[in-house]
Amino acid sequence: MTTPATTEQRQARNAEVLRDLQAHSGRTEAGQTLVVLTTVGQQTGREYRLPLCVREDGADLVMAASAAGQPDHPDWYRRLLARPGVVVEYLGRTYPAVASTVPNGPERDRLFALLSEEIIGLYSYQDRCRDHRQIPVVRLRPVDGSE
Repeated sequence: MTTPATTEQRQARNAEVLRDLQAHSGRTEAGQTLVVLTTVGQQTGREYRLPLCVREDGADLVMAASAAGQPDHPDWYRRLLARPGVVVEYLGRTYPAVASTVPNGPERDRLFALLSEEIIGLYSYQDRCRDHRQIPVVRLRPVDGSE
C-alpha cells in the first residue's frame, strides 16, 4: 500500500495545481477541469484554497470527499461541515456557494457514479475505507443571485 503524502507534499502539489489552473483558465494543462474551493477554518478563521475534482449537476457542482480512501475525512470536508458557506472558483468564475452532504439514497448513488467517471479509482477508495467511513458526496449550490 502506498504511504500517504505528507502535509508538505500535499501543499506543494496543490500550489502547483493552482498555478496550472490560473495559467489555463480553470483547467489543468492536461485539460482536466477542477474547482478551487475556499473553506474557512472553524477555530482559526484561516482561509484554505484547494483544487478538487468536480462534476456539474445542473447549476450545482458535486465533489467526493474521498481522500484517496484514507480512513479519515479530508480536512476540507470537516471545515465545510462546520462552515458550509464557501467560495467557488470554476472555469473563470468566482462565486459564493453553500455546501451540503448528499444523503444516502438513489441521488447519492447517481452522483457517486458520475464522480467515478472523473475520479478514477473512486470505488476502490470506498472499498479501502469502508470499515471506517463512507465517502461523502458534496453538493455546492450557488448562493441565489451569485451566478
